[in-house]
Amino acid sequence: MDSREVEEILEALWIGNERKEYSLDAVRKRCHGPVNDELLGSLEKADLIARDGEMILLTRQGKESAAAVVRRHRLAERLLTDVLRMPVHQAEANACEFEHSLAPAVTESICTLLGHPRECPHGSLIPEGECCAEARNIVENVVVSLDKLDAGERARVAYVRTKSHPRLHKLLSFGIGPGSKLTVHQKFPSYVISCEQTELALEKNVIEDIFVWREDSRRRGAHA
Repeated sequence: MDSREVEEILEALWIGNERKEYSLDAVRKRCHGPVNDELLGSLEKADLIARDGEMILLTRQGKESAAAVVRRHRLAERLLTDVLRMPVHQAEANACEFEHSLAPAVTESICTLLGHPRECPHGSLIPEGECCAEARNIVENVVVSLDKLDAGERARVAYVRTKSHPRLHKLLSFGIGPGSKLTVHQKFPSYVISCEQTELALEKNVIEDIFVWREDSRRRGAHA
């Protein structure tokens, strides 16, 4: 089986499940190449799909494989639109190439860079990855939102979590992204921080979306 053909069918089935469309015709409309009985039979033997007449369903293993493909595609769309400012219709075409080539580690890095987005530019849900679960379960003393720091504390950005495309782009334009070094100068009446050589005044709801390693906590974690 050609891996690209398999991934396209799995993606088509995932989208079909989202829209409650399970027919073979619906799958064929979403695939660029032919979807024949031989290919479907191979997917069935691999325990990726189950057929019931004209209905095609993803098995548990098939859902896991399809989720990975869809995740790569939708994260690629977000990267291209949010960071590279590519129009959505162009991002869609390019994301189709990314979904077949992104390695798992690269996919997780992109997700972290984008702040673990929940939706693609079209509003469809992005399947979660391991990095998303880890982001929710990070020990508070190791990674905290920037508003938890006191004036005078220094930190390094772990990730930025926001659904706002303009806000994310604005922070990235200031150089605030994974790995950036920050210093908190004041918390009242407004938050004032410095990033590298730039001093910024930010609102509290923006500060809460920036998650950082405290300098001393990062060292403690490295020696734990």
